[in-house]
Amino acid sequence: MRLRTDRSVPRRPLPGDELLTADAVRLTVGGRELLAGASVRVAAGEVLALLGPNGAGKSTLLSVLAGDLPPTAGEVRLHGRPLAGYGTAELARHRALLPQSAALSFPFPAGEVVRMGRAPWSGTAAAAEDEPVIAEAMAATESTAFAERPFTALSGGERARVALARVLAQRAPLLLLDEPTAALDLRHQELVLGVARARAAAGDGVVVVLHDLSLAAAYADRVVLLTAGATVADGPVAEVLRAPLLSEVYGHPVEVLPHPRTGVPLVLPERDR
Repeated sequence: MRLRTDRSVPRRPLPGDELLTADAVRLTVGGRELLAGASVRVAAGEVLALLGPNGAGKSTLLSVLAGDLPPTAGEVRLHGRPLAGYGTAELARHRALLPQSAALSFPFPAGEVVRMGRAPWSGTAAAAEDEPVIAEAMAATESTAFAERPFTALSGGERARVALARVLAQRAPLLLLDEPTAALDLRHQELVLGVARARAAAGDGVVVVLHDLSLAAAYADRVVLLTAGATVADGPVAEVLRAPLLSEVYGHPVEVLPHPRTGVPLVLPERDR
């Protein structure tokens, strides 16, 4: 069987390669400005955390970075090319998006949901790797045990892990993860962010929206802090996660303390008790 040659396998980026840039992105919907000049740069081999209070524009920005929402102004470039110039299948081979909620109307087995992540590679040489890639993704997310169970019968946390496995199976060099730990217990939060770190160590770029600032400090290389749809800080964890700045952005006084063993910042709200 001849493989279709119009579906090329993209070159894997080298650590430090710039994968994606968004410059002064604005988005207005229904007369309301959701993004007001947000800028992001993502490099291969790093975990970038998008942080900010509710309504700051984190998920909206992630959708713009993924190409799901075209910006009203500004430009997003993937591998130096405008995002708008990518076709759907080609884009799916370069970036994978995990949305906040994983919902399906039909009771597909969990293993088949993960297999959907391989769709962009159909007809390419990479399709030969489907089975081991699917197995690896499910093992990494500890979802192998319920591969035959209907996705609709899984708990919220189990669905979240299957959805992440689908994204991992896509094998795109850029992962965009929207609150991947929201439905998970402590152990699986650590598991998921450990997977994100492993993908970055393997050379991928990972952008993750998080609400837990201490989790971001533990796993991210760099932080972009948003408020009112704009970027207010962008830099290494220790430079951005400072008490005065966070207190101002979140509207609540916080303390930033070094972890007693690792020195990683711990962000805690100030309390009377």
